[in-house]
Amino acid sequence: MTEKAAKVQTVDEYVAGLPEEVRPVVQEIRKTILAAAPGAKEVISYGMPAYKLKRVLVYFAAWKNHIGFYALPSGVEAFKSRVEKYATSKGTIQFPLEEEMPLALIAEMVAFRVQEELQRGK
Repeated sequence: MTEKAAKVQTVDEYVAGLPEEVRPVVQEIRKTILAAAPGAKEVISYGMPAYKLKRVLVYFAAWKNHIGFYALPSGVEAFKSRVEKYATSKGTIQFPLEEEMPLALIAEMVAFRVQEELQRGK
């Protein structure tokens, strides 16, 4: 799904290019991120939606069977015990599309990244 996304300029264009059945899931994730990071700017970075204050907080991307949620290494590490059931790598979590999205967890991870960035600025 992200091959087409590499050419988009806005998150709206990214969402519009996704299969119809995935769009509501992506819109819920988008809404969750924006609520957890008031004032964050939506951008496209590396061909996927990214949310930034001074620097990028999180990214996400829709793939064939999952949503890749990129909370950076610190975000994944901070929630290590709560993301054990998902496929993970250093800064990524894969949320399967056939399961309900863990929106509360996503919100907490975004809030963590916001606080991390605010502390970084001090």
